[in-house]
Amino acid sequence: MTTRERFNKVMHWQEPDQVPNMDFGYWEETITLWHTQGLPTYVKTDQDYVKADQNVERYLGLEGTQIIPQLPVANGLYPPFEYKVLGNKGEHKIVQDTEGNICEVLREGTSMPRYVKYVLQSRKDWEIFKRERLDYTREDRVGKVKKVVEEAHAVGMPVSFYVGSLYGALRNWMGVENFSVAIMTEREWVEEMMEHLTEMTLYLIEKALPGTDIDMACWWEDMCFNYGPLISPKLFEELMVPRYRRITDTLRKYNVDINTMDCDGQIYQLIPGWLKAGINCMLPIEAAHTDPVKLRKEYGKDILLLGGVNKLQLAKGKEAIDKELKRLRPLIEKGGYIPTVDHRVPPDVSFENYLYYLEKKREIL
Repeated sequence: MTTRERFNKVMHWQEPDQVPNMDFGYWEETITLWHTQGLPTYVKTDQDYVKADQNVERYLGLEGTQIIPQLPVANGLYPPFEYKVLGNKGEHKIVQDTEGNICEVLREGTSMPRYVKYVLQSRKDWEIFKRERLDYTREDRVGKVKKVVEEAHAVGMPVSFYVGSLYGALRNWMGVENFSVAIMTEREWVEEMMEHLTEMTLYLIEKALPGTDIDMACWWEDMCFNYGPLISPKLFEELMVPRYRRITDTLRKYNVDINTMDCDGQIYQLIPGWLKAGINCMLPIEAAHTDPVKLRKEYGKDILLLGGVNKLQLAKGKEAIDKELKRLRPLIEKGGYIPTVDHRVPPDVSFENYLYYLEKKREIL
């Protein structure tokens, strides 16, 4: 079977020849460190599936997820802002990121940014932003869709459509605190912004999907932390679930019935709303906060799972890796689940441990 066939079999509760051997990508620092531990230096990215000889997943014989092709559709902020270094501050540099925010980041290596100024401060900013960066009628938002689909299917890969987010994007542009205040004090404005993002997605689906045969839609929100959601489930149900539903209903017109939601943290309280909205696959299922075994027990075949391998256990060595895979083996056997590390592999996971994890995982797929 091809990767695409395996993926669709698992996601539709059918039996493949084996579960797809996928993972969720790597920190840049991890790849750099692994170069000193046995990974060839020419293997340096987890992003570009075309450059097969340079791709970590391809080199290791994996089938995704970072190398799954995505339709060339710019859903979201477009064009992006130019990334600029505005100055230096000790070990940090001040930059304008591609979303227009001003923030501090480490001069070397990867770090969480400290935001100095968010791009959206007011309704006036929104009107400019909407006109200049969120005009979804631009013809150059949609690329050569059919070509990408044909090339992907020719090599047996599934194809995804990037839906994006309602909460996550606005949180990125306004900041958690500012956006949370706006939800409570300027709800009409928040709904206006969410509606614009919804209409953009619906418009781009209708432009890109007719005449294609794709496999899934990918959502991203990151609206939870280690103790639960950043928005109350009640407001989530009111503001977002009906808009999600309009999008998933439109996707189903084009036979897209797999909707993956990428949300970190503890997601238990939001899952009922996502399922009600037609978003049926959870990833990466950060094991420290959300237990995939618990999700399967509670929701049965109503939920699909992708992720859930605790990255913290991979750093501890072979015994911990064996125990983690033993914990997840029943989920793999029941179906509707593809095991991957529960986020990008961090640099405290040695190349030796990671190779051992892959070896042991292959035995149970």
